[in-house]
Amino acid sequence: MGANRASKENWFSRLNELIDTNTSIFVVNVDNVSSQQMHQIRQALRGQATVLMGKNTMVRRALRQVISERPEFERLMPHVRGNVGFVFTSADLKEVRDKVIENRVAAPARAGAYSPVDIFVPAGNTGMEPGKTSFFQALGVPTKIARGTIEIVSDVKVVEAGNRVSPSESALLNLLNISPFTYGMTVVQIFDNGNVFSSSVLDVTEEELVGRFTQAVQQIASISLALNYPTIASVMHSFVNSYKNVLAISLATDYEYEGSAKLKEMLANPEAFAAAAAAAAPAADAGEAAPAAEEKKEEPEEESDGDMGFGLFD
Repeated sequence: MGANRASKENWFSRLNELIDTNTSIFVVNVDNVSSQQMHQIRQALRGQATVLMGKNTMVRRALRQVISERPEFERLMPHVRGNVGFVFTSADLKEVRDKVIENRVAAPARAGAYSPVDIFVPAGNTGMEPGKTSFFQALGVPTKIARGTIEIVSDVKVVEAGNRVSPSESALLNLLNISPFTYGMTVVQIFDNGNVFSSSVLDVTEEELVGRFTQAVQQIASISLALNYPTIASVMHSFVNSYKNVLAISLATDYEYEGSAKLKEMLANPEAFAAAAAAAAPAADAGEAAPAAEEKKEEPEEESDGDMGFGLFD
């Protein structure tokens, strides 16, 4: 009894130490995770994160003690349910999350288990004797006999995602050595600097955030311009539109200023500007072609260097 109490006290002090030395906590689900997988995950996270497992009653009791001094940890309490553990870290959250979930192992489909994905039986030769054809027919799997063995004619979905695996479906999949399930540690929630959010938030890229911010600014500017209500997002558009109006008035009247003088000259004598633009285009093309011509001139010099002064049959 004394040893059990001492181990609990050590666990509580370990939890408090990890809370004090780390900024983020992953609440992870460890259903169907083997001890070997847990060992591999701990090794992969070494130096970046620490995995701490404990009974939910102990976790809640420890969190209640922490909440008195740090009330933000109360947001973790609703997520301490089921077969969960904690991963403490101060490293990059996305990198740690990827290491947590990448260690997965294939597992057979057990009868009565819910399938997280659609399960298919692929077409091909099974290598089984023809006597088991009735077993496939009972499950609606089209087969034929080829070279004395059963061959599945086409891919067949035997279990839909979200449905239970029946005993006959489980037997068929095990008979074909198909292990459609994968088990590993999954991230339920992330606690970071007092905020709790889903791990899917880590999948949002910086480009997507910038795109959404830009779209929001554009929408605010459009609404502001439509309502004639100036905001930081719309003020530049208002200045540009006002300048366009002043320029249009100047072109329509005798009033002239530095910005409209050249435009008025172009409208008064468009042929002169068209000729100037036509003359400028070949000059620009010639300037671009000059470097290419110099490169072509250098090519024969490289060839003569390569010949070393000898003919083909010398």
